[in-house]
Amino acid sequence: MVVMEPLAWYLPDGKLSPALAAEVPTRDNGGIASDGKSITWKLKQGVKWSDGSDFSADDVVFTAQYCLNEKTACGTAANFQGVDKVEAVDKNTVKVTFKAANPNPYQLFVSDSGQILQKKQFQDFTGEKAKDAPGNLAPIGTGAYKVKEFKPGDVVTYEINPNYRDANKPFFKEVQIKGGGDATSAARAVFQTGEADYGWNLQVPWTVLGPLVQSPSSKGDLVIATSSNVERLLINFADPNTEVNGAKAEPNTKHPILTDLKVRQALALAIDKKKIAEQLYGQAGVATCNIVVGVPAYESKNTKCDQDVNKANALLDEAGWKRGADGIREKDGKKLKLLYQTTVNPVRQATQDLIKADWAKVGVDTELKSINSGVFFSTDEGNPDTSGKFYSDIEMFTNGSVDIDPINYIAGWTCKEMTSKANGWRLGNPHRYCNADYDKIVDQLRTELDPAKRNDLIIKANDILINDVVVIPLVARTSPTSGKAKDLKGPLPNPWSGEPFNIADWYK
Repeated sequence: MVVMEPLAWYLPDGKLSPALAAEVPTRDNGGIASDGKSITWKLKQGVKWSDGSDFSADDVVFTAQYCLNEKTACGTAANFQGVDKVEAVDKNTVKVTFKAANPNPYQLFVSDSGQILQKKQFQDFTGEKAKDAPGNLAPIGTGAYKVKEFKPGDVVTYEINPNYRDANKPFFKEVQIKGGGDATSAARAVFQTGEADYGWNLQVPWTVLGPLVQSPSSKGDLVIATSSNVERLLINFADPNTEVNGAKAEPNTKHPILTDLKVRQALALAIDKKKIAEQLYGQAGVATCNIVVGVPAYESKNTKCDQDVNKANALLDEAGWKRGADGIREKDGKKLKLLYQTTVNPVRQATQDLIKADWAKVGVDTELKSINSGVFFSTDEGNPDTSGKFYSDIEMFTNGSVDIDPINYIAGWTCKEMTSKANGWRLGNPHRYCNADYDKIVDQLRTELDPAKRNDLIIKANDILINDVVVIPLVARTSPTSGKAKDLKGPLPNPWSGEPFNIADWYK
């Protein structure tokens, strides 16, 4: 977002604003075909990549080809579902044709997941070579900045892109994004000491964050907005302890405990979500029963998630898990023990502690594991602790739709999105959950044009995931939950695009 750009960004109100496009295509301006089967993007002319070369339709077409190659294991491959072809009409025009009428023609090339790659930089690194591309760490972009120095796990330093299309922007000569620290220190650096201009994803217990924000001497302002983001527990349907062809948790294995629906239901019922939200999130989140949130029309009213320890215990009894002398349940000589992993973060560790205590009430022995976020969210194929590998029983993080229309987000639970060694663990379904009925709903969503019917399908998809206990939603989080220096102007609380999407407009 600092370096690379999509064709358009979603704004806080959910409307699209051109980035590399000259305008947003609509039916009124002729950009979207009347039959819904194609969308034509007119590109801004005169745009340069940071290396001085021309940006053109060829780069957009290449980006599509890069992600349509299954061996690339593109992280945004779901955006290209249903695409028939992407072609350059001319140097400054791109046409996307869909296999059928598409109710969401903006599903690709838009916002965070739609950023355009430079063909020249990546054309020799498609397919299986993608992971070795030098551009992965130093991409050439069209944004306001370019990478000056990147120290993995530490800091990225950006400098002004001398070829940026607006000669009067950006304001700051240099931008540093510091990683590897902790959220509490980042919050103090913004609100208390003023050492930082911006603090991202301040997942800090509200008992700590609230006083920092509300203090009369605070040097910063809280940046929050209602969003689609949900802190959730992911259930592993594969066996994380059985190795198959050099990898664990492969889709063709079954979890020895969690494939039992009653066990999953018991785990969900045992959790006090309200306590988690109220004690740890405060203004930054509310307890939720749904995995699709943020747009009222899409939120299911069919789900319930109040804590019920008695019912949870009854379900485990029915499933054959009996308490041993130590209070931990056993079945067929095996203890009901689960490994629960997440990132190193004070709110997440506090959440782990609360859930471990809740699960102890129903006889579950829970082992907690915390992993550096730089490792957990990486695609490092040599590291066993990434969220994509999911070599544990339960893992926890936040995710949500980056588009107003949640089709690509919902598609993340389809069979074809299951992560595995074969796809470099880069796809969107680390649960390894596969349900043909669910996939049919997603397929219907890709072609259903009627808004009311789409709403119903979205709710049905949500309800399958909740009733099957594929995922246990905990807290609907504000996004961003960040802090900015009081004298920093320009940042917008935008739930649909990454926070620095408009960094060219930031100033003091």
